[in-house]
Amino acid sequence: MDKVVATALEAVADVGDGASLAVGGFGLSGVPDVLIDALYRRGVGALSVVSNNCGAMEAGLAVLLAAGRIARVTGSYIGANREFARQYLAGELELELIPQGTLAERLRAGGAGVPAFYTPAGVGTQVAEGGLPWRYDGRGGVAVASPPKEVREFDGVEHVLEHGIRTDFALVRAARGDRHGNLVFAKSARNFNPLAAMAGRVTVAEVEELVEPGGIDPDAVHLPGIFVQRVVALTPEQAADKRIERRTVSG
Repeated sequence: MDKVVATALEAVADVGDGASLAVGGFGLSGVPDVLIDALYRRGVGALSVVSNNCGAMEAGLAVLLAAGRIARVTGSYIGANREFARQYLAGELELELIPQGTLAERLRAGGAGVPAFYTPAGVGTQVAEGGLPWRYDGRGGVAVASPPKEVREFDGVEHVLEHGIRTDFALVRAARGDRHGNLVFAKSARNFNPLAAMAGRVTVAEVEELVEPGGIDPDAVHLPGIFVQRVVALTPEQAADKRIERRTVSG
């Protein structure tokens, strides 16, 4: 039952080239930076990543992106990541853009064993009708476009069929975790982390504070250990290393 692994490198040692990853975080909040850095140091490439965005301010997944290690992204937000936009428009990677809520539910559904579901989000757009550029050819043309999706009507409202997501691995970051893998996330850092963890067949969690079993009130657990296979305890320096994307000061 003790799922603690000594180092981040050891925790991701079996992530190979071409693996699919669900990665928690939103912007710079709740991003498993230490595990991502371990993947970078291992030289793993051709990764298929499922995450809200692909890093920000040259941190998080942007480290792998800049090194050319990511082949495909399923996400909902490019944002101000210029390298992400450049690689996409140049045809260097494939991108499946989907509505943010749909992404969250596809991850949750995959983890819950639900193969597919219907949602009104995207009906009447290229999300449902197809034609979204997944990959450009580098000359301004579209090399691969999204296919049309099934649409059905329920109670007079059209819904589009979306499939649950399962990945080979998931990388997440939690504020607290115990040796059994039970996790607690801090405020907005909770974001996509529980959902990404559910979607991974092998889920690795880096935790800012490691406690013994029983050290977390069962009612306070955000993600039960059944979804987590490996736990890496961060050093105090790693736990305190938290960037701020935009600092707002009020007078």
